[in-house]
Amino acid sequence: MTARRLLFALPALALLVAAAGFWAMLSGMQRGSFDPRGVPSALVGREVPRFELAALPGWNKPGLSSADIAAAAREGPVLVNFFASWCVPCLVEHPQLMRLAAEGVPVFGINYHTGTQKDPGAVDWLRRHGDPFRRIGVDVTGRVAVDFGVYGVPETYLIDREGIVRWRMAGPITEQILADEVRPLLRRYR
Repeated sequence: MTARRLLFALPALALLVAAAGFWAMLSGMQRGSFDPRGVPSALVGREVPRFELAALPGWNKPGLSSADIAAAAREGPVLVNFFASWCVPCLVEHPQLMRLAAEGVPVFGINYHTGTQKDPGAVDWLRRHGDPFRRIGVDVTGRVAVDFGVYGVPETYLIDREGIVRWRMAGPITEQILADEVRPLLRRYR
């Protein structure tokens, strides 16, 4: 093969390799082997980012700040949960959050891109499904989510007594994840 023919063949070969990789990735997602938890969090092992969020309009809870989380964490581990009214996986994990809150685990909510006067979806959602949160902040712009490194909702973070993020769950906390991961971590950081 001449150098000229090779020069023309290389882009086509690169395209074929890229297409094969993309197809393999999509095939893995369809088989259920794609795990969003496999995406690492730069926040684990670091302090909670500084923030202050307004309260959810029309709801009976105060807003949320990093200082609120730090104060509660001094008593033991806390969970910070990013959720949204339009998030179907948030419904999957909601019973687990309700159970943890009923057991006295501090769960703080950050309502992601909803909860403004124009979108009362979060208030309706909490009325319908229950409210496990001690406080709820509204992240209308998504800036706090960016600071946490959120890829999508739901995402949950476990914060220890020193205000350090010790664990992150990208995706819903299922009953099995609650038993296998969350409960042991809560005991460990108590």
